[in-house]
Amino acid sequence: MKKAVIVLSGGLDSTTCMGIAKQEGYDLYPLTFNYGQRHSREVNQAKKVAEYFEVKEHRIVDIAFLNQIGGSALTDSSIDVPTEKEEKEEIPSTYVPARNMIFLSLASAYAEVIGAEAVFIGVSAVDYSGYPDCRPEFIKSMNETINLATKAGTTGEHIAIQAPLMHLTKKETIEKGLELKVPYQLTTSCYNGEEEACGECDSCQLRLKGFEEAGAKDPIPYK
Repeated sequence: MKKAVIVLSGGLDSTTCMGIAKQEGYDLYPLTFNYGQRHSREVNQAKKVAEYFEVKEHRIVDIAFLNQIGGSALTDSSIDVPTEKEEKEEIPSTYVPARNMIFLSLASAYAEVIGAEAVFIGVSAVDYSGYPDCRPEFIKSMNETINLATKAGTTGEHIAIQAPLMHLTKKETIEKGLELKVPYQLTTSCYNGEEEACGECDSCQLRLKGFEEAGAKDPIPYK
């Protein structure tokens, strides 16, 4: 069976990617990064999602360096997580420097070792927070770079970065996930990482709006 590495954060988008990759006939190899984020909830939820999909192997990689350099509200406790009303900057304080570039580099190395032909990542250029590493130009560039920098790429066994949500709104992503029976009840999106989502941060607002527009009830608890 063909293999795919899934960058699995435990969030709504990456879990939808798990469902899409499974539908497309891939054997799933989720990869979760513990990068020193403010809370461990997303790693715990990623474990539950991986168990739900009954994957053969779920790797959790520690890269605390992102926590050590800080520069983001998600890795530096001295920076407050903004609410939707407060955050109006083009690139918000929740942007983690070069995060997706690092994730995709490591995921591609893993893909090369296990013989996977695809790496799935749940980025979107439609309903997103203005992160530069969620744009089509970035994914295209990383696809080219990875296949220039790997043995697999230079010997004709290309690794393709798949971003199936790139041109979908959050509503369309949720509709796709519901169609695939994705376990959204196991996911987390809140930047604050508590058992009950805050409902106020940008991520919560995008999620709630998406479920409302899709005509569905979000199955996770909110304060």
